Amino acid sequence: MKKKFNVTGTCIPKMHYMVDTSKKIDEIMEFIEDGEYFIINRPRQYGKTTTLFLLENRLNQDQDYLVISISFEGVGDLIFQDEMKFSKAFLKIVKRAIEFNDEKFTDFMENENPENLDDISTFITKLVKKANKKIILMIDEVDKSSNNQLFLSFLGMLRNKYLLRNTGKDYTFHSVILAGVHDVKTLKIKIRSDEEHKYNSPWNIAADFDVDMSFSSEEIKTMLDDYVDIKGVSLNKEYFSDRLYYYTSGYPFLVSKLCKIIDEKIMESDNLTWDNEYMDLAVKEILRESNTNFDSLIKNIENNADLKELVKRIILDNDDITYVTDNPIINLGIIYGIFKNENGKVKINNKIYEQRIYNYMSSLVETSIKIGVYNQRSAYIKEDNSLDIRKILIKFSEFMKHERSEKRETFLEADGRLLFLAFISPIINGTGFAFKEVQGGEEKRFDIVLTYNKKMYIIELKLWRGEEYHSKGLTQLGEYLEQYSLNEGYLLVFDFRKEQSKKGDIEEVTVASKDSVKRIIEVYC
Repeated sequence: MKKKFNVTGTCIPKMHYMVDTSKKIDEIMEFIEDGEYFIINRPRQYGKTTTLFLLENRLNQDQDYLVISISFEGVGDLIFQDEMKFSKAFLKIVKRAIEFNDEKFTDFMENENPENLDDISTFITKLVKKANKKIILMIDEVDKSSNNQLFLSFLGMLRNKYLLRNTGKDYTFHSVILAGVHDVKTLKIKIRSDEEHKYNSPWNIAADFDVDMSFSSEEIKTMLDDYVDIKGVSLNKEYFSDRLYYYTSGYPFLVSKLCKIIDEKIMESDNLTWDNEYMDLAVKEILRESNTNFDSLIKNIENNADLKELVKRIILDNDDITYVTDNPIINLGIIYGIFKNENGKVKINNKIYEQRIYNYMSSLVETSIKIGVYNQRSAYIKEDNSLDIRKILIKFSEFMKHERSEKRETFLEADGRLLFLAFISPIINGTGFAFKEVQGGEEKRFDIVLTYNKKMYIIELKLWRGEEYHSKGLTQLGEYLEQYSLNEGYLLVFDFRKEQSKKGDIEEVTVASKDSVKRIIEVYC
């Protein structure tokens, strides 16, 4: 069986190219060895189920452990209607899981007939005593059942047994691991709406699970090592592992997806080589495709107005929002994998998500205004099939003058960014690729790195804030061009001064950089 990059379901080492996560498994093993109960709560497609699979394999190598790995996914809602249904279903699920690993418990469990949670508690006690092993209970996809009060009562029973065990008054599971998107405290309990009940967790015994499950650049390289060794592909591992991390921040699904795109869609079958340009092509491809991960991303943003507003502030205005997980809106964004902590500030989890959200917002603008008369693609393609960026900026300035400037009393910088991306999208669509780069500092510069037919262009968008800031901005843009080994850049300035406005002006300036003089074309609108 040939290996492949996997983006659906559990990753299996003999079937899939995988990151070496053995150090993460080692860290989780420390929780288990200490007899901790804990929750692996991470966003969708973050490797939770694969981690449980690898952890179970590790535990099965030790005769001191017996693993019971279960999930309530797919069993329906009927088992949660009353304690008897739940108790019998739980026994059946556990029996099936144990018999797969050790058939000697079959007769023992055949004689069990639990009718309530107290009977389940007694069964667990007898099972632990009979096994004479450290029994590990793993429950995957806990979100599917944890909005049900009966399941929470079940967790409360496990908590009580845990506390009694620690005082020598009961026998119970050595360690219990729950896995899901939510932590139990944040699950929505539909039965009652009062706040005390909503936040009173039945799982307050849980240890803080602080294992970083994202992939580092070094860990990503181990997957590329596996890929190169097996398939014989030639690639620059350092470059691709660094760039994969740069775009994804180590989000497992995105890392594997980008590799899968390069391997199956971009790399030529008769030339097993990854050219460096394949990375940007893969990013371009993933941003225009539809998948369940992106569907969930947009859905989660759209379904919460406060979260959507915060995302807009961060992604459009580059606002500095302090990372405080007690804030329910910030915490919700963390749970869904939208936010991350970067130097104590809330940032979008990764550049792929940031660009996907930006493209979505830009598309909403594109469909709400009439741009078509200004941005016919053929008008901006030169004879050598390169882009006439200068002409694009001039035409955009005309569009702003005739269609927008008189219709808004106020204009936010974010409006111009979205409008420009909406304006340029039909021109480069299918051939080009625009990726936004936000630069820090006083000006919160917004740069667009645009590629078209293997040529690169740097366009900076900014509001006019005075000569001093403008001069600094030119210098910074020159330095940015130096990073990309480009001699020419473009500056689009939104100038809304009532007096001395340069609106409609086109200027060319030069700035000195480290190794050369850079030419910058400025267009004011």
